[in-house]
Amino acid sequence: MKYRKLGKTGYEISEISLGTWQVGGRWGEPFDHSNADRILNTAVDAGVNFIDTADVYGDGESEKAVGRLVKSRNEKIFVATKCGRRLSPHTSEAYQPGVLRKFVEDSLKNTGLETIDIIQLHCPPTQVYYRPEIFALFDELKKEGKIQHLGVSVEKVEEALKAIEYPNVTTVQVIFNLFRQRPSQLFFKEAAKKDIGLIARVPLASGLLTGKFSGDSKFGRGDHRFFNRMGMFFDKGETFSGIDYNTGLDAVEDLKKLFPEYENLAPVALKWILMFSEVSCIIPGASSPEQVLSNLKALEVTSFTKVQLDGMNELYEEKIKPLVHHLW
Repeated sequence: MKYRKLGKTGYEISEISLGTWQVGGRWGEPFDHSNADRILNTAVDAGVNFIDTADVYGDGESEKAVGRLVKSRNEKIFVATKCGRRLSPHTSEAYQPGVLRKFVEDSLKNTGLETIDIIQLHCPPTQVYYRPEIFALFDELKKEGKIQHLGVSVEKVEEALKAIEYPNVTTVQVIFNLFRQRPSQLFFKEAAKKDIGLIARVPLASGLLTGKFSGDSKFGRGDHRFFNRMGMFFDKGETFSGIDYNTGLDAVEDLKKLFPEYENLAPVALKWILMFSEVSCIIPGASSPEQVLSNLKALEVTSFTKVQLDGMNELYEEKIKPLVHHLW
């Protein structure tokens, strides 16, 4: 494992870390704590020391599993969780300091930890980024020892740029992958100036970039890849990075031609992200220990040829960029 500095937090974290949206099993299935334990311990055994979770993942069960892991291991494991998505309706008006404070305290209870390394606003409505009183709350929580740092998880580049205007924001979690390249332009430069830790989420475009899906692939009714393709329940960009499924499949076929030696393209897709020095870590998810190990094979990919790099750039410019680049 290799490690990178997470911006001004000073944390040295594994460049391939772990996201836990589906750590208890496949999306839409009941949370399986024994499976979560196997996944989490497999990751730590391989050198992963940064775990990203959220209070809404498994309705708090993911946080419980992560807390149990931390207390069972001797290694230093950094925990990032999120708050805000429990609000219903999920509106700017619903974001209130007292409510968010309660969410943080609930996360502390779920994890059983004395403090949270990073608490992140969980993709709040755009208007929240223009409310200083929301960000001021987390200075109070830091003084109380309940959190160590504040971060944000964003949907749009514009939200990320606004968020880093607040001095207490130390990290930004943003969708970044071969099919979502806009963050690497202006935002990466501005984040570097302010020493912001960058966490790349949805790095495999909800599994699309593994190359394992086809037009015949089936997803369970509780899987967001089944019910949220058009953004009916939350931001469309969270599902397949906002790419039309069939368009994505077509683009992945081109990617397979560039890398015929790879049956699983996940290591290629993750290695591409790691080429950007501004990225602190990637947080691919896993619903099995085998998926954890598959993702870590990105560490074995040494480099790409010019033909491969040019091909990946051409694929994005011609098939993906005109459709989604301007949206997020």
